[in-house]
Amino acid sequence: MIVETRTAASASNPAGAAPEVVRIDGSLSLVLPAHNESENIEIVVERALEVLPLYTPDFEIIVVNDGSRDNTGAIIDRLAAEDSRVRALHHPRNRGYGAALTTGFEASVSDFVMFMDSDRQFDIADLGLLTPFIGKFDIVAGFRKERQDEFHRKLFAETFNLVVRMLFGVHMRDIDAAFKVFRGDMLRSLQLTAPGALINTEMQAKLRRQGASLVQIGVNHYPRVAGSATGGSFRVIARAMRETIKLWWQMRSYQPPASSPDPRGPYRLGDVIVGAGVAVAAGIVIAIKRNLSR
Repeated sequence: MIVETRTAASASNPAGAAPEVVRIDGSLSLVLPAHNESENIEIVVERALEVLPLYTPDFEIIVVNDGSRDNTGAIIDRLAAEDSRVRALHHPRNRGYGAALTTGFEASVSDFVMFMDSDRQFDIADLGLLTPFIGKFDIVAGFRKERQDEFHRKLFAETFNLVVRMLFGVHMRDIDAAFKVFRGDMLRSLQLTAPGALINTEMQAKLRRQGASLVQIGVNHYPRVAGSATGGSFRVIARAMRETIKLWWQMRSYQPPASSPDPRGPYRLGDVIVGAGVAVAAGIVIAIKRNLSR
């Protein structure tokens, strides 16, 4: 079941009134992947320590230092020493965004698991937009209402969303938005392999095959004020394309676990689209060879 809404505010809420705080019925693990985020990570963690008690008294913040070369590791170790609700995990070398998330997910113990980037482009306070739906849906996914990124990153994101929709049958407005909450047991049942940004697609493709319910909520997105982004580089984009085809191939043999609420078979339209693409490419190659042989 997929429901999309552009706002989580109640239509009956008077203009200018503070929105009602809807608490989470259960515990929450917040996973923060961090690579060279020394200028941001302490601010993000302190903000989470301030906001999360409003929604649940039982939470943990798992920060995964993905082989940072700056002071990120030392900062999160200090934060963990100062507050037992903060856990610091470290990759000795940079293993990628997806690997960092997977490490955090596997370490989580809560009823619900949320992840958010550590670059301050999201505000954890927007969790309040998602809490009315947590526990009612298996996935509560934030989408960026106004994405604060360069034009080429926005263009690639829209193109990639379309590709994911066609190949995997995953209909999400903003699949890579790093502001999502999952049912913990369902997320931890996944065997995730994508090392990079394709982790979002892998999660959603496998959860779709399990029949997970989904709601999408608009959240705020802010310009990056410190650190540097790497997700829009040509090298990262090319790798994502290769990994997408590899994931499509793997999903053809994926078997949802027996505990899935509504297991589904492979998305056959994706097979048709890839087959047609291969046929067109082969036809072009054959035509070129024939012209060259004349």
